Amino acid sequence: MAFSCQCIHVSASARRPSISPDFDSQKSLLSSTVKPLLKELQARPMRVDVPQTLRNASRYLLDAFVDSVFKFADQPLLPSQSNFAPVGEIGEAVKITSIEGEIPIDFPEGIYIRNGPNPLFGGLQSTVSVFGRSSDIWVEGEGMLHAVHFTKDSGGKWSVFYKNKYLDTETFRIEKECNRPLFLPTIEGDSPAILAAYLLNQLRFGKVNKDICNTNVFEHSGKVYSIAENYLPQEIDIFSLNSHGNWDVNGSWDRCFTAHPKRAPGTGELVITGVDAVKPFLVLGVVSADGKRLVHKVDLKLERSIICHEIGVTEQYNVIMDIPLVVDINRLVRGGPLIKYEKDGYARIGVMPRYGDSESIMWFDVQPHCIFHILNCFEEGEEVVVRGFRQLKAIIPGPDFGHNRFEWFSRGFKPINDESIEDGSFFSRLHEWRLNMATGEAKERRLTGDEFSMDFPMINENYIGLRNNYGYAQVADSNASSSCALPKYGGVAKLCLEDQNNRISKNDSEEEMINVKYHKIGEKQFCTGAAFVARNGGLEEDDGWIVTFVHNEETNVSQVHIIDTKKFDGEAIVKITLPQRVPYGFHGTFISTIPKNV
Repeated sequence: MAFSCQCIHVSASARRPSISPDFDSQKSLLSSTVKPLLKELQARPMRVDVPQTLRNASRYLLDAFVDSVFKFADQPLLPSQSNFAPVGEIGEAVKITSIEGEIPIDFPEGIYIRNGPNPLFGGLQSTVSVFGRSSDIWVEGEGMLHAVHFTKDSGGKWSVFYKNKYLDTETFRIEKECNRPLFLPTIEGDSPAILAAYLLNQLRFGKVNKDICNTNVFEHSGKVYSIAENYLPQEIDIFSLNSHGNWDVNGSWDRCFTAHPKRAPGTGELVITGVDAVKPFLVLGVVSADGKRLVHKVDLKLERSIICHEIGVTEQYNVIMDIPLVVDINRLVRGGPLIKYEKDGYARIGVMPRYGDSESIMWFDVQPHCIFHILNCFEEGEEVVVRGFRQLKAIIPGPDFGHNRFEWFSRGFKPINDESIEDGSFFSRLHEWRLNMATGEAKERRLTGDEFSMDFPMINENYIGLRNNYGYAQVADSNASSSCALPKYGGVAKLCLEDQNNRISKNDSEEEMINVKYHKIGEKQFCTGAAFVARNGGLEEDDGWIVTFVHNEETNVSQVHIIDTKKFDGEAIVKITLPQRVPYGFHGTFISTIPKNV
C-alpha cells in the first residue's frame, strides 16, 4: 500500500517558500560548508577529467546543501503503536521448536511470506527546512519480508523455519552504506518542501523517492516477486530472501507496477497496470503466462492521475476502478497536497476486453467512494460483477498538512456514526457492483453491515476471475485502531457470498446482507498478512486454512496461527511461536514449493 510519483515537473509558478526565523543561521551554516569545498576545487591540478570533476563537485555541493538546510527527525510512536516499530534482521533461518497443535498431514509444503514497512533508521522520517516541513506517511518504510517455511520429511514429520530480510533495492543500499537517511520525504507536508524534495532527490540520486518495495508478494511462472507500486517488482529467492533485481518483463515495461497484478483465468496471463503523475496516467499491460513477454500494452487515456491500487479480471475482461483519490502536481505547485481524496469528484468502473484499447472501455458511473482492494470479479449473464471493500474516505495519505493527524485518523477508525461524517470514514464494508454490458446500467449494494469494518481480502486463488462462493478478510478492531490512530485487525471473517438470509432495516428500507462468520483472535492480539491455503486434494472451494501472523501486545510475542476454514469460529488448530516480534504489515501469500533444505 505505498504510493508515490516517479515523474514530476516543477513549474516556475510554484509559490515562494516562507522563510523560517532561523534562516540566517542556516545560510551562515551553508556558507561555512560550501566555502571549503570551493577552495578544495580551486586547489585541484588542472589536468583532470572536467566532466567527472563537475559531477563530483555538483554531488558534493548538493549533499552539503541538504545536510545544511534539512534536518531529519524520527517520527515518534505512542506505546499503543509499539508493534508498528521496525525490527532487525534475524540472520540465518531459525528452526521453530514451539508449536502448539499439530500441522495437518494434508497441509501443503511451502512458504508463508508477508511484506511490510520496516523503516531502516528506527522510524519514519520528517524534515524541517527553510522550505517548510515534510514527512513520510504511515505506509512508507523500507520493505521487509517475514517468511515461515513448512517442510515435511518422508515420514510425515514437519519442520518449520522462520527468516526475515530487508528488500535489497538500489535505494536501500544507498542509505545503508551511508548509515543515515538521505532521501527527503515527498508525500506529505508544505508544498515548497515537497517540491524541493522531488528536485533534490532527482538531482542527487536520479529518482525522486525510495524504492520501498513493502506492499505485496506474488508469484508468476515459478518466480516470486516483492512489490510496492512506486517502482518495479523485485525478484526474490524465497528460501534465502535475497533480491535478484528488477523485473521489467525483459525491458518492455518502463513504469511503475501495480501491487496487485491478477492472473487471468484460463490463459494464466498476468494483467498489470502502472500509474504516473504525468500523462499517460494509467497504462495496462498483459504479460505472457511464461513471464517472458509483454503481449499487450495500452494507455487507458485517463484525464486524471489516480491511486489505482488493484485491478480486477474476469474470463474476458479487465476491470478498472477510477476513483477520486487523485495525484495532482498542479495542485501541489499551487500549495495544496500532492495526493487528495476529492470527495466531490466522480467515481466510475471501467470494463474492457482483455486486449482492448481505451476506446473499447465501457465506463459505468457509480456513487463516489474510495476502494483499495477488490475481493473478486466475474461474469454472470450480461453482467460483470465486482465485489470490493468500499469506504467513504481515503486513509491514504492522511489529513492536509497542519491538521491534528492523531485526531484525524482516530475519528476515521471509529465505528460508523450517522451523525458525523468524520467518525467512521475509514469503515470498510463489502460492496457489490453489477455492471450490465448490454444496457450500460450499474446497480450497487452493500453486502456487509455496520457491525465490523473489514479489508485485506483473500480468496481461493483457483477462483480469481470466476464466480466464487467464499471470501475472507481481516476484521478491524475499531476501538483499538481509533485509540492508536493506526489500523489494527482483531480477527478474520469468512464471507459466505451465496448465503444471503441476513436482512437489516436501514432508513425505512431493507437491505439483504450476506452471512459472515468470524474468527476472533483474542484480547489485545492482532493479525496481519492473512492468506488462504487450499488443502492438498481438496474438492470444495472453502476446503483449506487461513494462515496469519498474530502479535500479542501484552506478552510482546508474535505467532503464526493456522485456522481451519471448515471450523472457522473455533480456536486456531496450530499456533507457531516465532523467535522474534513481527511488526504489523501488509499483504501475505502462501507459495507451494518443492521441498528444499533451508
